Amino acid sequence: MSTSTHYDVIIIGTGPGGGTLAYKLAPSGKKILLLERGGYLPREKENWNSRTVFIENRYKAKETWRDKHGRPFHPGIHYNVGGNSKVYGAALLRMRPQDFGEVKHDGGISPEWPICYEDLEPYYTQAEHLYHVHGKHGEDPTEGPASAQYKYAPLTHEPRIQELHDDWQRMGYHPFHLPVGVMLDEERKDHSPCIRCSTCDGFPCLLGAKADAQAVCVEPALRYPNVTLLTQAKVTRLETDGAGHEVTGVVVERNGETETYKADIIVVSAGAINSAALLLKSANDRHPHGLANSSDMVGRNYMCHNNSAMLAISKRPNPTVFQKTIGLNDFYFGSAEWDYPMGHISMVGKQDLDMLRTGAPAFAPGLALDVLAKHSLDFWMTSEDLPDPDNRVLVNNDGGISLHYTENNLDAHRRLAAKLKSMLNRLGCEADRLIPQHVYLGKKIPIAGTAHQCGTVRFGRDPKTSVLDEHCKTHDLDNLYVVDASFFVSSSAVNPSLTIIANALRVGEHLLDRLR
Repeated sequence: MSTSTHYDVIIIGTGPGGGTLAYKLAPSGKKILLLERGGYLPREKENWNSRTVFIENRYKAKETWRDKHGRPFHPGIHYNVGGNSKVYGAALLRMRPQDFGEVKHDGGISPEWPICYEDLEPYYTQAEHLYHVHGKHGEDPTEGPASAQYKYAPLTHEPRIQELHDDWQRMGYHPFHLPVGVMLDEERKDHSPCIRCSTCDGFPCLLGAKADAQAVCVEPALRYPNVTLLTQAKVTRLETDGAGHEVTGVVVERNGETETYKADIIVVSAGAINSAALLLKSANDRHPHGLANSSDMVGRNYMCHNNSAMLAISKRPNPTVFQKTIGLNDFYFGSAEWDYPMGHISMVGKQDLDMLRTGAPAFAPGLALDVLAKHSLDFWMTSEDLPDPDNRVLVNNDGGISLHYTENNLDAHRRLAAKLKSMLNRLGCEADRLIPQHVYLGKKIPIAGTAHQCGTVRFGRDPKTSVLDEHCKTHDLDNLYVVDASFFVSSSAVNPSLTIIANALRVGEHLLDRLR
């Protein structure tokens, strides 16, 4: 069934890319259609239940993918208005200026981007203000220049984290307030939607106080009469004209029916994995290997970071509630002993019994896990994984997704973990501090951890080696854009969310010029 309404812009996906783009375009008066595969994530008491969220996986998509060996796994994908930002940890960091250039790693080369830090910097500032990012520019010596200070003051450290901050400073390191997007006013707590609860990182926010794409961008965009949102609208393929130069139809499964929507400009923002899969599924006579895939780059160079969680268990309890307030980049570009980049260290949301159960052996006693959770300092480590054309998204004969991924640049990540342990062991042996040689529990995030997915539809100047141009328009089709983390050339070593948001604002400006 074809619909009679013709839109100026169709945006597929409502996460940080698509949702932010809709917000940017909404005041233009142009007719915009947002297509969301899922519905609204329910606000219910289970939002704050770690067993429901992490063990029962209540909010994850009921979907099975396969790895390179054909083994099934359940990906960390969320189909709902706001996309994965509904459950993200809201750590919103800028990439470093050097990340946009060629960087030599122990495991290979991280390639140069077609734009530089200065091109994206004004949009980073806009993104920080829009997404309520709390922080303080100038604390982290590895960060680039900022045209404006954060609009919101940095989140205060709770006592145990403040001790860690002070200890690291005394040791000569440079801890900084982690930039976090929450709707919190610590000076006027009675007027603050955010209450600094322990169920933020990885949880949906029951109070609607997390700066996610739905709250910050989609809902404000929908206040404009020219913006329409359709939920439970799964896009199955894109159709082109006979010459294959333009997308002429967006085919949608909705309410048991097949519908086709049309627009002058089509923007895909379904996440790096699903965006690549959609282009591959849209193969036709003019594009036999997938839409916009004359370079054979669609789906290739998948990256997701080398991510690990590390718990440092001490004799002292850790009563911290909102723990994710501190970061450290002293080893981002290497150390005195090693010339290659290692990565980023920060805190992760405070772990509890049920969170630990997700990675513990089945025989691990609950009481022991509960004691460990109450005595742990919980860290997150991110190191860069490098683009590899053999790390790729593929579509199976049944339409399902296969994610072929081989880890790389792992020595950097191991060295980062060793540095963190060494720093913690040097904190002292006083009774009120962590003791040397305390216990560490570590877990590397497996292939199912797709939260940092990027790189599958890379942008660049050369159509032979990239899918998108500098404005994230496909080289092969004149009216097709991709605005999510697919466009990344390299993954850097920070969460991709802020860069996705900033780029959506940048591309939004380009589209406004084009629509005029």
